[in-house]
This record gives sequence, C-alpha cells and structure tokens, in this order.
Amino acid sequence: MSPASRDALSQSGRRLRTYLRRRIRIDTRSLAVFRIFVGVLIVADLLARSRNFSRFYTDDGVVPQALAQELSADGAFSFYHLTSDPTVIAGLFVLQGLIALQLIVGYKTRIATILSFLFVISLDHHNPFVLSYADTLFRLLLFWAIFLPLGERWSVDAVHADRERRAHVANAATVLILAQMVYMYLTNGLIKSQSEVWTSGDAAPLVLGIDEMTFFLGNTIRQGPILLELGGRVWFTILLLSWLLIVLPARARYPLVALFAIGHLSFALTVRIGAFPYVPLAGLVLFLQGAFWTDLNRLGGYVNVDSSRVAGSVTRLSALAATVPDYRLTSERIRRARRLTYSLALGIVVVSLLFVAVVMAFNVGTAIADTEADQSMDERVEGTVDETLYETAGVKQIESTASRFGVDQPVGWAVFAGPDPRTTDRYYVFPAETESGEVVDAYNERELTYDRPYDGELQNQYGSYRERFYMNSVRNGGNQNDVPVEFGEEICERWSEEHDEELVRISMYVVEEEITHDTITEPGDREQEFDEFHRHGCGDNEPAEVDSPM
Repeated sequence: MSPASRDALSQSGRRLRTYLRRRIRIDTRSLAVFRIFVGVLIVADLLARSRNFSRFYTDDGVVPQALAQELSADGAFSFYHLTSDPTVIAGLFVLQGLIALQLIVGYKTRIATILSFLFVISLDHHNPFVLSYADTLFRLLLFWAIFLPLGERWSVDAVHADRERRAHVANAATVLILAQMVYMYLTNGLIKSQSEVWTSGDAAPLVLGIDEMTFFLGNTIRQGPILLELGGRVWFTILLLSWLLIVLPARARYPLVALFAIGHLSFALTVRIGAFPYVPLAGLVLFLQGAFWTDLNRLGGYVNVDSSRVAGSVTRLSALAATVPDYRLTSERIRRARRLTYSLALGIVVVSLLFVAVVMAFNVGTAIADTEADQSMDERVEGTVDETLYETAGVKQIESTASRFGVDQPVGWAVFAGPDPRTTDRYYVFPAETESGEVVDAYNERELTYDRPYDGELQNQYGSYRERFYMNSVRNGGNQNDVPVEFGEEICERWSEEHDEELVRISMYVVEEEITHDTITEPGDREQEFDEFHRHGCGDNEPAEVDSPM
C-alpha cells in the first residue's frame, strides 16, 4: 500500500471515529437534568407507594414476604427482604428517599446512583405484583447511569471538583444507555408492525376506548377518532425510525425528540399508566446535545430572561454547595483502584452483553435457516430464544444474574401487549355468600349485579395505577399461585371488620367487554364475557361456586 493510500485510509478512520463520537456523546448538562429527573421520580414513586404501605409492603397485607420471594427470581436482591418488621421497612422507605435527594443534589453522585439502583430493585422485588414496563425501563436506565458522570454539572460534586468540567462524555456507557432507549422503541415498533390494527391506524382509537385506563383528557380526545388514527400512525412511524435518535446530528434530532416527548405527554394526560410516560422522558433528555443548550440560552435572550438573576441564583447555590463537607480519599492508589474497578465492571457488562448477543444471533439465525422443521418460523424463533436464555451454558448464568438484580432485558418490548393492542375493557365482580345466605358483590361492596360499577367509570375501581397491575396479578394467578388466595383472605377480613357478619366464600369473576369502533364511546353496546378465575373459602370454609352470571 502506497503512503498516499495509507494516509487516506487513516484519515477516513479518523473521520469515522469523529462521526461516531459525535453521535454517541452526551452533554453533561443533559446528564444533570437526567440525574435530577431520576431522583424526583424515585421520590414521587415512594410517596405514591406509601399510600398502600401496609397493604402492599408488609406481612400484614396481601403480599407477605414469603410470597414475593417465591414468585421472584431465585436469589432476587432486596434490602427489604432482610426484615419483616413494618417499622424497619418504613425506615428503609425513608432511607431510600433520602438517598434519592442526595442523587438530586449530586452529592457523592456515583455512590448515590449505586445505592438508588439497589434500593429501586429491592422495592420492586419486595412486591413484584404491582410492576409494569415503566419499572423495567427505569431499572435499566438507572443501571446504565451507574457508569456515567451524573455529577459532572449542576451538583455539589461539581462545586467540590478541582478540575475543569467536561462539556460532554462519549464512551461505552453512553452507547449502552442511548441504545437502551432505541432498543425499547425499535423493538416495540417491530412488534407492532406485525399487527394490522397498528399499521391501519385503528389501534389508538381502540386503546382510548378502554375505560379501565382512560381518564382526564382521554374521554374528550376519543370523540375524534380521525385525529387519534393520525396520532397512532405517527407514533407507530417514529417507533420504527427511533434509530435516527442516534444517527442524526444534534439539531436534526429536535423534531424526533419532540414527537416522542409529545407522545409520552399525551399518554400522561389520557391514559392512567403510572410512571410510563415519565421514565422515557428522562431517557429522551440524554439525546439533547450541546447545541440544544446553546439554542436554549439564545431563546432565553429572545424572551428577555434576566440572566443576572439566573447567575445570582447559581452563585448562591454554589456557595451553599461549598458548605457541604467534602469527604474523599485522594491518594493516587485509591484513584487507580477506582478507575480499575470502573473499567473492570463496565468491561464485564460489555463482554457479557456481546456474548449473549452473539450466541442469540447465531442460534436464532440457525433456527430461521432450518426450513425443514415442522414448526412455523415464529414458533422456532420463540423456542430458540427461550432455550438460549435458560439452557445455554454461559448465557443461562448471565441471565440468572441479571434477573437477580432486575436488569434482565426484555427480548422485545411488547408495551400495551403487542403485536395487537388490547381491545377489551375489564372490571371485576366477586359474588360472595354471607353467613346469613345473602349474596353480595364483595369486590365493589354493593348488591350483586354484573353491571359496570362506579357508574361506568371503570378507572375508579382502583385507588392507584399500581392497584390495577396488582389486580392483573390476582387474575393471572388464578389457581397457579397464592396471589388470589391472599387477596381473598383480605376481602374476608375486611368484610368481617366493616359489617356485622362474615363471608363464607367468594367467586372471583372478571368481566371483559370487546371494544369495536362502534362501541368506543358506547360501552352498553359491547359484547361481554364472564370468566371465573378463582374460588375462595373464607376461614375453614371450602371454596365453591357462589353465583354464575350465565
């Protein structure tokens, strides 16, 4: 190869490296906003969970520790499993909140991030029956964040630092956390692409017909199905184009980031799905590079934001941060040990991911190429994925460890039950026999009827969105585990405390209504199905059918 060719090749390599670094770098101001966002979400989640503290998080409630451990991954990590004392558990709630506040202000940020991650997975494993995809994504984002300098800007650590602050960071950790968001969006889009309901635009109007979830502006917006169809098509399209979040340069990302943000905010205003709209918003912030902050400063000048007041606030906050004790080990040996630990930990994660990805790709590719197999391609792929994760040496151990720490990656993010969206409404009726022989609806505490409770406002069945997910766990438990058994006992005890007599037995029914375009706003015209998923005997009474809607 001639010197000119070598120079050209070297120059091309440098240009490629520069291009890649520019695409994967994260502005340290965006990392600061992400850090604050994550800390606020942890505090908000703790406050929301505390409303059902005794019921969902102590042995006196419906999720005793033994049941949570039985139905979690083997050896699932949880600080909360170290005790069953309600006072100590409440103390752990408070401690988790204090560490989240430490994360928000950015004091000893990496330690706060690690502890916050461990407490988040601990609480999730303490009650695995109230979780959603939002919790899965949050755990994964927080895990990747451990390897990022979240305290580089706008933090107590930044004030204490005796070096110049980095404008941005680009390394394996930035690739992983950005790829996490793209993987979530893209696989969800690919799953949806298998459904004619999504590709035709019918999905969004049908989903907004689910009264069990729809609230606030949802009841108004679903009156305009054409607008919803357009919104559904746009959402489906940007999911498939989510890879552009990394490929596009800084300012060219604005429209796509804005569309995703608008989509998530619209979810927050129309469907009651808890934290799911907000967790991805935290992740989207990471795609905003330095140009965004430059443009934001310029915009502040256009709208006459008083920069002197902002600067004064920053000065006062910096002075306050400087008063916080700066305890640190500064010897060169300690610094080398930290760098080595960081590199080893990140290296193990990257190598593990690559190993699983290569083995999975090889096995799935082999299954697809096996055209002489009796099974369909979908069945072959699904079986191969399960076999690889749970039986292949090496992969099985990695998957098991990831499950124990709550960071096992969903193979595909089938949010809203892809490929086809859920098109059934749902409510519960529990016929129960009292000691006097009267039959009542014990779930809704009313006379027995299979009509919609709460004047048809089905979202009012639940005190919180986590209670809705808990009821999904009760229904799916059926006769397979003790989740419905514990819930049945709670109903028996509560009825006995609030009424003059006890219940004898309960039948648990779920009523499902099929949603069509004609019945989105007319639930009375929907076809209904009744499914008895569990029978419960109160005390020493044997379970038996109480009443049948048929």
